[in-house]
Amino acid sequence: MALHIVASRPDPALVRLPWSTPLEEWSDDYVVPLPRGLSRHIVRIVRFGERTYAIKETQEDIAFREYRLLRDLQRLNLPAVIPQGVVTGRVDATGEELSSALLTQHLAFSLPYRALFAHGLSAESLPSLVDALVVLLVRLHLVDFYWGDVSLSNVLFRRSAGGFAAYLVDAETGELRPTLSRQMREYDVQVGCENVFAELLDLQAGGAIGQHVQGHEIVQLIQKRYDELWGELTAEQEFDAAEMWRIQERIERLNDLGFDVDELDIVTDFDGDRIRIQPKVVELGHHRRELQALTGLDVEDAQARRLLNDLAAFIAHYDLGREDRGLAANRWLTQIFEPIMAMVPPEARGKLEPAEIFHEILVHRWYLSERAGAEVGIFDTARDYIDTVLTTKPDELVAADEPPDA
Repeated sequence: MALHIVASRPDPALVRLPWSTPLEEWSDDYVVPLPRGLSRHIVRIVRFGERTYAIKETQEDIAFREYRLLRDLQRLNLPAVIPQGVVTGRVDATGEELSSALLTQHLAFSLPYRALFAHGLSAESLPSLVDALVVLLVRLHLVDFYWGDVSLSNVLFRRSAGGFAAYLVDAETGELRPTLSRQMREYDVQVGCENVFAELLDLQAGGAIGQHVQGHEIVQLIQKRYDELWGELTAEQEFDAAEMWRIQERIERLNDLGFDVDELDIVTDFDGDRIRIQPKVVELGHHRRELQALTGLDVEDAQARRLLNDLAAFIAHYDLGREDRGLAANRWLTQIFEPIMAMVPPEARGKLEPAEIFHEILVHRWYLSERAGAEVGIFDTARDYIDTVLTTKPDELVAADEPPDA
């Protein structure tokens, strides 16, 4: 049987990997010892060249189905791991057939939920993890994606301005449908509640979180947050024709949540006395797109909002309100953000993403200023944060600096 590789981004190094060996027997010459979540399949993280990949052994038809589904989610600009390819036709040295393999790009600065708790995350952060999972689920449902296996184990988390952003990592049970019924959405939420409850019990059994954590309260939070967000993004709203300002109010409320409204359905009654509106197309990333347009920085949406707030403070402090906002943003980038990032020593740059470091420096500045009784400068704050906080954190850029010898 001939080895067959289908790849969206062909990498010649793929051919050199030991495909004739079962994945669980791959040596440290290929495998990077990185945290990975629970999986029903054998999964390994490998690095070759300048890229790091997750490889999962599975059946050929399942591998191709998940590969194509992840590509569809990528085209829809949804938070999911990027598919790299599928390898079929694997046989071992005796000619015995081996499982096919699905390759996805490893998401930099991402960790499975178990690794987050191993890195010192406390139970107080569980609501933030729930929020991230719910936002991901709602975004998938908005494009009529049925997940089928909602859980903490099937996502990767990236830090985002003190909270988290969730990325789909396992789409094996997923399905993009022409329309997604209310019953299917409710079933996804129900499955998520059951799975997260079991995962919390498992964390408690392993001592990662205390016995005081009430799993049923976290589960109730999932349902509550989902209902609130889904309603805000999709519910109809009716008002008098004299209250047209409510249209802009609804848009601004969605912007505050981080969503842009790309299409709004507006219906009036026969006499034009009553107006009914309903968002039809919404997309997360309002702040992220604004910051990227101003500075070129591509960060998580909550991080972007934090940085935009600091940019606004910079503009106010230096009285740049009459200056072009793009020029003012460039001054902030070159005079504040980039010099602070340059202060981070090379050995500490794998601790957190630059935008998350900057967010933590802003939080640290508040604490230092509170303690000093006066505002502490941003560069003095950065030096203190780097020396006393950042250097004590574990690395979260979980890719080796040098590729292993192949």
